[in-house]
Amino acid sequence: MIQADWMEEEKMSLKAKTRVLCTGGVGYIGSHTVVQLLQKGYDVCVLDFFGEGSFGLEVLRRIELLTKKKVSYFAVDLKDYQATLLALQHERIDAVIHFAGFKSVSESISQSLEYYQNNVIGTINLLLVMREIGCKRIVFSSTAAVYKPIERCLTEADPVGPSNPYGQSKLMIEKILSDLHTSEPSWCVCVLRYFNPVGAHPSGLLGESSKFPNNLLPTIQQVAIGAREKLVIHGSDWDTPDGTGIRDYLDINELADGHVHALHALMQRTDGEGCCKIYNLGTGKGISVKQMIKSFEEATGRNIPFTQGPRRPGDLAKVVADPSLANLELNWTASTPIRTSCETAWKWQCSNPNGYL
Repeated sequence: MIQADWMEEEKMSLKAKTRVLCTGGVGYIGSHTVVQLLQKGYDVCVLDFFGEGSFGLEVLRRIELLTKKKVSYFAVDLKDYQATLLALQHERIDAVIHFAGFKSVSESISQSLEYYQNNVIGTINLLLVMREIGCKRIVFSSTAAVYKPIERCLTEADPVGPSNPYGQSKLMIEKILSDLHTSEPSWCVCVLRYFNPVGAHPSGLLGESSKFPNNLLPTIQQVAIGAREKLVIHGSDWDTPDGTGIRDYLDINELADGHVHALHALMQRTDGEGCCKIYNLGTGKGISVKQMIKSFEEATGRNIPFTQGPRRPGDLAKVVADPSLANLELNWTASTPIRTSCETAWKWQCSNPNGYL
């Protein structure tokens, strides 16, 4: 028992010596990951763009409340190379988890140039600064939107072919990272393609803050609080058991845990022992729109009125991950019931009707 306690203390000590930079660390996925990293003993700092009207400082306050730890941060826009270099040039950073980026599919269609500028150029600047300060370990926040639209459980070997600028910008970054590893093999790169994050932190202090959500569960939440009259189901004649579209919904806390497992895998590699790995993060199980509505109603006791609408261009009947590679190589699995995610999402919504504002 004494030996086991000593080993656990030693592991915590090693993690405390590992300094992790989380870009976009006050965002939905980033904030949940920062909490888990801190709770597991890592030394974490955040780089984010704290612009006018930003709720980033409030998110940091809540992270510190949950973890009882002070979080250092850099208020920097990655599009500004000199500012990024100035902020980090004297810092000891062992690894980076790169969340920062624009993420709306619909917005990327109307603002394609801004998406490429922010996501791609911002990442190039980050990588240049990482090389300058001698940090060559990075976990990249990618997306299932890089895949060609096909209706089956998607593996990492399936063909890519994004249907929107958001997915295309993520795929461009994946290619940049792959080429960087080819030209400089000492880089350790882990790309995480995740599917549909849902839910919130069990405390109700952290969640997805958006006045105009595009995703299913946040839209259901807005119907539940009366911000929207009803939910529009886009397509009720799909080739699925109940006619509505099926997606792979992954609890946000398990998604954050996936990043911690990926970081751990990179930190096990010795200096110079590079890699470039890609993993799907998902449950491997699909939930239909009507199943999500039912789960939310059962979890909250709220009635969700809905109406049938036409299919949207580019939609598919079923999009689900095959997460077996992450299960095997990262020792990571997702098993949180969708009802639990609905419960935490509703707790967040009720506690924060206007988000972080």
